[in-house]
Parts: sequence; structure tokens; C-alpha cells
Amino acid sequence: MTPSLFLRKLFDSAVDAALPYGNMANFLPHDRTGKLVVIGAGKAAASMAQSLEEHWQGPLQGVVVTRYQHGAPCRFIEVVEASHPVPDDEGERVAKRILNLVSDLDENDTVICLLSGGGSALLSLPAPGISFAEKQAINKALLKSGAAIDEINCVRKHLSAIKGGRLAMAAYPATMLTLAISDVPGDAEDVIASGPTVADPTTRRDAINILDKYDIPVSLDVTRWLESDASETPKPGDPRLFNSRLEIISTPMKSLLAAQEEAEAMGIPAYILGDNLEGEARDVALVHAAMATSAARHDQPFPVPCVILSGGETTVTVKGNGRGGRNCEFLLSLYQALEKAPDVRGRIYALACDTDGIDGVEDNAGAELKPSFYAAAEVLGLSPGDYLADNDSYGFFQALNALILTEPTRTNVNDFRAILILPEA
Repeated sequence: MTPSLFLRKLFDSAVDAALPYGNMANFLPHDRTGKLVVIGAGKAAASMAQSLEEHWQGPLQGVVVTRYQHGAPCRFIEVVEASHPVPDDEGERVAKRILNLVSDLDENDTVICLLSGGGSALLSLPAPGISFAEKQAINKALLKSGAAIDEINCVRKHLSAIKGGRLAMAAYPATMLTLAISDVPGDAEDVIASGPTVADPTTRRDAINILDKYDIPVSLDVTRWLESDASETPKPGDPRLFNSRLEIISTPMKSLLAAQEEAEAMGIPAYILGDNLEGEARDVALVHAAMATSAARHDQPFPVPCVILSGGETTVTVKGNGRGGRNCEFLLSLYQALEKAPDVRGRIYALACDTDGIDGVEDNAGAELKPSFYAAAEVLGLSPGDYLADNDSYGFFQALNALILTEPTRTNVNDFRAILILPEA
């Protein structure tokens, strides 16, 4: 098996471990009497709804929203598609529908909420007095600013009529069970899809400070809202959330462990650096490059052959005009660092992909790096530094025919990175 096929097999194993079909049944409630309403949001919402229907016996109804082209056929649950990562009008309309659907329930009713990565943008309903256009603009500015996902979601929660526990408040006194696929560092329940069904430990003051930190311009309407008590989200211990419970059915670590098991079954020791690595993608790449170089030269910190695995959600501060998501940016920075190590770069292969099959807003899941690229890039006149400065990692790897295209996977446990280091021939 070639190194490229080996790395792709690890990625496929990680994605398979995150799919809802093998993770749903054990978490469904045993009591299936009474009215059941199913709602949900995220890149995996449609596949989760489909899996729930397969495992559920009894009447049910509901609606979920997923990203465009991430739909799946369901018999009883309506699937609506909307925009991600910047919300659109369809996302606002379906958010209103979901909120209304749970607002007239009583203590005999049950709600199952299906959440996954992308739910924050897809379930977008501005707080009173805030225009949808401004919420779109703030969201877009935060995505370009380099802010961490927990910071972005803190702002989203405090500008929303549905996030930060407000959806669970609307459903009270019905019983609410949230089943979530985690895409966030540390599997923080209040960060997954901006925590619409759980208490929010952050405050409106935190949201104000984050907007100030990244110099995000806001209108007087937003300022007034965030300075009012009405903008505060329900906190831990709020009795209106007592009937709401969340279970995480799949995590980034589960996917990394699946990839590790796959690698070792093929005879290559695998080492997991962590499932919650954060920071600028290009900076995280430098750390990975240093480890890979050291392993190739000194068998430290890991003896070769080996594969280094990591997950998490890096960020990209966009300053250029190019194309590409955080995984391709990570890989381009890794390429640039390894380019300076000609004694070992010929033994290092890498892959970086988003498990949802979409790196940023492009059509690729990510890209791969092979030793042959260094000579090929020189022949083509490709300067990794220039492409990195323009945030054009997509263009760089497209020129090398190195983009990985999977189409939407209908799940999401965030980034998957694998670096294979081989011994000297």
C-alpha cells in the first residue's frame, strides 16, 4: 500500500467512526410513549435524523436543518438545507419554525434535539432588535478574525433568540434529550452548536469583550442589546433547564482512536497528540513539523516508522485574497517548514482534512503532502511563502493535484491530521 493510500485509509476510518448510524441506538430513550418531536441542526443533522428513524418504533414528527448538499432522505422528519458558515434567510426561517414547534409542548411530550458541528450558523435567529444582516456581518467578521470557536459561539449565543439554552427554555416543561456529535475542543456541551439546549456559563460581558478584542464593528442596536439584562443567557442551575439532558454520541477522540487502531492493524505505530489542538493553523503546523523532523532524524519523540495523529479546530486569520480552509493552510505551512529539512523531508508524508468533507467554504476536504511535491513545485514556480501570505493554500495544492475531494460526509468531528514518517531505505 502506498503512503498516500495508507493516510487516506486512516482518514476514512476516522470519518466512519463519527457517522451516526453506529452511535445512535444506545442513546435513545426506552420510554417511547407519548408525543415525540425531533428537531436538530448541523452538518450531520440529516444523517442523524435518518438514523433515528431507522432505530425508532412509534410516531414521530419534526424538522432539522443542515448545510446545503448535506441532506439525506427521511420519511417523517423534514430536512431543510441552509447556508454555512455564514447564515442565510433559510436558516433564519427554519430556526423560527423549530422554536415555534417546541413552544407549545407540555410535560407529557418529549423532544429529541440532534446537534452537530455547523449548528450555530444553520440555526440562526437574531435576538429582538438585531437585524439578520448585521448578525451575518458579525459572524463573517469573527470567522476571518482568527477568533477561537468558543469565542465565536459566545458572541453568537448572546445575539441569538434560540442559542445559549434558549431553545430548551422554550420547550419547557417538555422533556428534552439532546444527542450531539462533538466538533469542539474538549467536547464542551455549551459550545457545540452554541449550546441551544444547555446552560451557558459565559456572559454578555464576555461577548462584549470578544467583540472588542477582535475589533469587530457593531451597531448601536447590538451595543444596547448586549448592555441589557435581556441579552443574558440562562445559567447553570436554572430550573427551566431541569428537564433537558445532553448526551454526546461521537467525539473527535473516538475518530482518532479508530484511525490509530487502523494504522496499527497495518503495522505502523500511531501516536495521538490530542483531539483539541487550537491556535493559528500555520503555527500548529510548525510544531508538527518539528516533531516529524525530530522523529525522522533522532527517533524522538517517536521512533520510526510511525504516524502522528491530531485533531481539534485551528483558526486562520485571513489577510490575503486567496482560497482555502484551515486544513490546507496547516498543510501549506507544514510544507514550508519541511522544505527547509531536505535531509528528511523525503520520508515524510501528510494529510490534513476536515471530517465533514468541506475545508472552509471550498469543495475539498483538505489535501495531502508527498515528498515529490518539492521538486514539482520548483518546476511549476510555486512559492509556498507567497501562497501562504495570500491565504491561498487551495491554489497551491490544486496546482500540485493534491486536493482531497470526498463530497459531504454528513458528519463532523472537526480536523483530522496525520503525518507518516518512514525510516531510511
